[in-house]
Amino acid sequence: MKIIQILADGSYLSALKNIAEKLEAADYWVGPEGQDGRHEIRLLVKPEKRQDTLDALQAALGNSESAKWFLLPVEAALPRAEEKESDKKEKANAMTASREELYNSIEKSARLDSNFLLLVFLSTVVVAIGLLEDNIAVVIGAMVIAPLLGPNIALALGTALGDPSLMWKSLKTTLAGLALALGLSFLIGMLWPLDFASFESKELLTRTYVGLDSAALAFASGAAAVLSLTTGLPSVLVGVMVAVALLPPTATLGLMLGAGDWELATGAGLLLAVNIVCVNLAAKISFLFRGIKPRTWLEKQKARQSMTLYIIIWILSLAILLFAIYLRQEAAFP
Repeated sequence: MKIIQILADGSYLSALKNIAEKLEAADYWVGPEGQDGRHEIRLLVKPEKRQDTLDALQAALGNSESAKWFLLPVEAALPRAEEKESDKKEKANAMTASREELYNSIEKSARLDSNFLLLVFLSTVVVAIGLLEDNIAVVIGAMVIAPLLGPNIALALGTALGDPSLMWKSLKTTLAGLALALGLSFLIGMLWPLDFASFESKELLTRTYVGLDSAALAFASGAAAVLSLTTGLPSVLVGVMVAVALLPPTATLGLMLGAGDWELATGAGLLLAVNIVCVNLAAKISFLFRGIKPRTWLEKQKARQSMTLYIIIWILSLAILLFAIYLRQEAAFP
């Protein structure tokens, strides 16, 4: 459960009480009038009613210049209430994280700042060394700390909400992260001599091959990332980051370009492109099926248009990439 704390004038008390009753708030209480003329009202809301309650508050208090409301966590509620069978079914089908919580959580990962660039820099160095030394433990560690997945999920959320600001911010952060990782790994590839006649790093060479299994893995990872966020379990993203592996193909592409091996670089580039496309496509479709959409009718129309356009773009991109993979395999095994 969560507590929604509201600061509003006394004229809104009746409307807020109706909202609490209509949406079956677990508890509702009103504080005394403060010096500024506002009351502190608190609603204890069930997870499945959280989004509906926030939308109702926006509709009731949106025109008030002084009203504010906050979402507060609840560590425990005692005595523990028994859930009805109908409540269990509704809770199972409902999204436990509200639109506002998702935005606040995901938007942070789309910020292009010194922390993001430093994480990309450090993780690129770590993964490049792990790939060159064929050390899978180091590669996994780099995938866990790599922040490249966040901006891609934020891009999908921006599309789902029809938010151009978030989409543009996410796109800039993604491109900046990929450019930094690619440039740094290219420099390492130039300075680190690679003797491909005797080179046996399976971790590195694995990232130069791309097949349908790579697309399936990336698609599942993008969907799992959205599922973990919308169900309020962001810790699962650690496992998702390891699975999707956006950073190792980027580092492999830079290393191969730096070493001058264009054939292997092409394979790594295709793998990276497939991963990015599948993650974004899966995230967009997952947000769509999870019912993540704007609040107002006009915003919903804009979001529907952007979502349709972006899904078509990603599907066409994936089709082109899969065709390129097919041609590459045919050329390698005629």
